[in-house]
Amino acid sequence: MNTEILVVILQVVLMVGLAWPLGKYIARVYKGEKTCLDFMKSVERWMYRLSGVNPDEEMNWKQFLRALLVVNLFWFVWGMVLLVAQGVLPLNPDGNIGQTCHQAFNTCISFMVNCNLQHYSGESGLTYFTQLFVIMLFQFITAATGMAAMAGIMKALAAKTTQTIGNFWRYLMLSTTRILLPLSLIVGMILIVEGTPMGFDGKMELTTLEGQTQQVSQGPTAAIVAIKQLGTNGGGYFGVNSSHPLENPTYLTDIVECWSILIIPMALALAFGFLSAVIFNAIIIPLLIPLALRGVKYKPIGASALLRRNLLIFGVGGVIAPFVGIKLIDLIVGLFF
Repeated sequence: MNTEILVVILQVVLMVGLAWPLGKYIARVYKGEKTCLDFMKSVERWMYRLSGVNPDEEMNWKQFLRALLVVNLFWFVWGMVLLVAQGVLPLNPDGNIGQTCHQAFNTCISFMVNCNLQHYSGESGLTYFTQLFVIMLFQFITAATGMAAMAGIMKALAAKTTQTIGNFWRYLMLSTTRILLPLSLIVGMILIVEGTPMGFDGKMELTTLEGQTQQVSQGPTAAIVAIKQLGTNGGGYFGVNSSHPLENPTYLTDIVECWSILIIPMALALAFGFLSAVIFNAIIIPLLIPLALRGVKYKPIGASALLRRNLLIFGVGGVIAPFVGIKLIDLIVGLFF
């Protein structure tokens, strides 16, 4: 029991401790300031030229939304075609057949909106090709799309306008190359070292303790699990997701995967404060975590009394407290800047 409690504490400490520097880094990325990953600029420029995109062109909210919808529509069609045709595509050593058009539609819609509902078992319902070029791709694209939308909102709030909220394509690219990809490489390497498969061989044939023959699926698991967690996606490589011993083989991988699924949302909350200067709203979110973990004591109370109390606490308090807090933070910041 002590080990489990210590691991939970470690996860929370790692999450809170690393969210602050990651949030500052994300804010610097979206602001266009110098970072340690500026060597990716040459790759980004090449991709912009290839796609005919001008990343410096400012967009209003309508142009921003149009770009967001167009790119997701393109990838939806891409996923539909590949899922239906996966049976005749390469990287299919286990001979899995293509999905029906109905199942492909469900899979693409679900993964495109980051719901990640699976009406199939990953190791038998997909091939290595579609795991990589549909599922893993969508897990990058949808997470980056959400982050790009968040960056646009943060800029709009900071500038107090919806006329120029940044460039969707630039935010999408930066979210992928500067945030999701580097973190996925780190998490993926940890998973590989701990025993998560990362290859393109077909099923392994093993003999069980009872003397029976069993086939165990493998494949490029580590690459997909890393972005699955970091992008807060579902859709595990195996049907049972991270309950599978090859997708989550050790205590360390369990810690890393739990940390991965929480770190970017918390870092983005802090990045919102660094980017838009609304520090109070950004700080209050992590401060609520201990309360969420501890819970609150239940007390039976009548409906009328409950209504009066909620109006007082969440009505009056919810209106006054933020302004008081923001003013105090503004005064403190004014003393140093």
